[in-house]
Amino acid sequence: MSNRRRFYITTAIPYVNGDPHLGHTLELVQADVLARHRRLRGDEVRFLSGTDDNALKNVDAALAANSPVADFVAEKAQQFLELATPLQLSTDDFIRTSTDPRHRPGVERLWRACAQAGDLYQRDYEGLYCSGCEAFIAPAGLHDGRCPEHDEAPEPVAERNWFFRLSRYQEALLDLIETRRLRIEPEHRRNEVLAFIRSGLSDFSVSRAQERARGWGIPVPDDPTQVIYVWFDALANYITALDFGRGGDSYGDWWRESDERLHVIGKGIIRFHAIYWPAILLSARQPLPTAIFVHDYLAVEGQKLSKSLGTAIDPLAVTERYGADALRWWFLRDVPRAGDADFRAELVAARANELADGLGNLINRTIALLSRNRPDGVRPRSAVLDEAAVLEALSRKVPTAIDDALGVFDFRAATAALWEVVTEANRFVSATRPWELARAARAGGEDADARLELVLGALSDACRLITFELTPFLPIAAARINAALAELDAERGRALFAKAPALA
Repeated sequence: MSNRRRFYITTAIPYVNGDPHLGHTLELVQADVLARHRRLRGDEVRFLSGTDDNALKNVDAALAANSPVADFVAEKAQQFLELATPLQLSTDDFIRTSTDPRHRPGVERLWRACAQAGDLYQRDYEGLYCSGCEAFIAPAGLHDGRCPEHDEAPEPVAERNWFFRLSRYQEALLDLIETRRLRIEPEHRRNEVLAFIRSGLSDFSVSRAQERARGWGIPVPDDPTQVIYVWFDALANYITALDFGRGGDSYGDWWRESDERLHVIGKGIIRFHAIYWPAILLSARQPLPTAIFVHDYLAVEGQKLSKSLGTAIDPLAVTERYGADALRWWFLRDVPRAGDADFRAELVAARANELADGLGNLINRTIALLSRNRPDGVRPRSAVLDEAAVLEALSRKVPTAIDDALGVFDFRAATAALWEVVTEANRFVSATRPWELARAARAGGEDADARLELVLGALSDACRLITFELTPFLPIAAARINAALAELDAERGRALFAKAPALA
């Protein structure tokens, strides 16, 4: 590997107890933008996604569907894998925890390392178990006797399990997060984690009875009566995908020696990622993630998108109607850094029209002007055009503005900075009226021709910058624009973006 910075980025791996919904795609797109942006800046990037196959809720869903568990899980996992093309994802790896040969050896190695550290022990346990969370919930964490995350009453469970000594790592975790060696963004999520740790950490169960798991999952090493708890098993995917279990080179390259190890997750699983997972790694004497970026939820009329709540929306149906560009652009322009975002079809339609009217119109006009007046390209500018001062200032600032915004997980700020250049470039065209300069130049006006050269040069530079910086956000659209500009192809330019279909 080269001396460039190494950036390892992962999404959470979703349960496969149902079809993918729009909430899953938000996280995938956000992580994809971060991965593409780092590649654009010259970093070495590895982008991992996958599916959590070993959860008990997958078993319950398969039984409800009267399907063999392995077949049911495989069918649903394939649907998640196939999201990559319609969503324009650039994942480098995809792990399925039930079938990937890298996974079980890695989980077993991690388990044995924690056992060797003296952090695993057995005891009887009785508590309230939420199958949606795949976790025991303290009575104080319930709302009217129901899980606040899934709006269902937890099930009383009593059994003998293996436990992990989470309490041993309370002070170490506080120090890591307070000193920001483990970054959590946004800040209010960091504060939430710190408050949870300061309230006192209790040891947690890391296995389930083989009988309750119906034989599905990875058996506890040396204890075939138990299977490894999904939130130990699933979290391990971030390193098992790097061949941790078999001592492959990828683990050294992309985890131990990586400059950044970033998890992109939803707010509902922050405790597992920001507390349980770092503690497990500390126990196993392995490096920790360097950052955790947390997004809030998509909602419909204020209710979280969820399979279990019956509020799921099919992402493929949205992309088929409005296109992947419109959906990605809505995610990036409208979903806030903090706070849930309500999905409405008209909002996606509005973003589709913004692309067509704003960026599409700018590129179309630029191509038409260049192809008619400078088919061989514009010369390097020999003078500064006063009217272009604002456009050029924004253009100089936008790469840093995007870097800064994405560095703190703020996609709205990043796309807003880019759109400022689009807006100013359109204003610049209206102010300078290059079509009138072209008519005057064709009539023999040398001053008009010289001025036209400067206008088209400024406009061409702005469009090429916009296209370059657009690449992480709308990769296929950026490629189309780049090809149209390179060939000065007016027909290709007109087909860049489609207006949204009329709402029913």
